[in-house]
Amino acid sequence: MMEVQIYLFVIYLVVALVGGVAAGYFLARFIFKRELKKNPPVNEKMIRVMLTQMGRKPSEKQVREIMNSMNNANK
Repeated sequence: MMEVQIYLFVIYLVVALVGGVAAGYFLARFIFKRELKKNPPVNEKMIRVMLTQMGRKPSEKQVREIMNSMNNANK
């Protein structure tokens, strides 16, 4: 029967943990980029369409104010 030394067990555990964290980071980064490509963040065109659907004729000033407020809220 083979006995595993405690220090080898700890080394394997640390290596597995670091490898799992690295793999998880890159997998999450890949998925996040893919989702951003599928569903881009709100832009000025989307705001114009939204205001038009609400029955308002959006002015350029209104669109820029909404974009600025959304950008400031995300910071």
